[in-house]
Amino acid sequence: MGPFRRVMIVGGPGSGKSWLSHRLGELGGLPVHHMDHIHWLPGWIERDPREKDMLTREIHAKDRWILEGGHSRTYGDRAARADLLVWLDLPARLRMRRVLWRSIRHHGRTRPDLPEGCPETLGRQTVDFLRFIWRSRETSRQAVQRAVDRRPATLSFVHLISSRQVSEFLSRCRAAATGDGLMLDDRPAPFISACRISELH
Repeated sequence: MGPFRRVMIVGGPGSGKSWLSHRLGELGGLPVHHMDHIHWLPGWIERDPREKDMLTREIHAKDRWILEGGHSRTYGDRAARADLLVWLDLPARLRMRRVLWRSIRHHGRTRPDLPEGCPETLGRQTVDFLRFIWRSRETSRQAVQRAVDRRPATLSFVHLISSRQVSEFLSRCRAAATGDGLMLDDRPAPFISACRISELH
């Protein structure tokens, strides 16, 4: 299965996209890109949507990448270029706990997956963001589901719905023999049907 050299990782806030992208990037020797670096300018200023489109598609055009995050208006282009789509579809309550913890852990500092000048805050903004995650849990999930449903038939797809499944998926990944890209091993894994890994060629 593979090698996978262009990996698209999607999921709601707190689902572990950045964490997984770094692990896969180190394993497969692939450059990692965070959508938050494109979405935000220093001072938590949102970048112009057209500029976000352009910067995102510049990444899509490259031969090797892991791109984690949203900007759903370019999902179709991304899926057309990717070899592997990973959907981290974890429960909203778990994601909210993680977001709260990272706000506490990184308070006053900029996380690696954010551009400089965007320090983590802990206060009213945190509360508002947690409320947003809860209120949008279904609509956000439906947006990803639509992208998944419209993915090219040739795009390999992994759907992970728990932390255990994420860990087990990662345990199946290894570097390609060339050191350039990711492979999934063929050893028996009872979690495959549970996390609905499909179309892995």
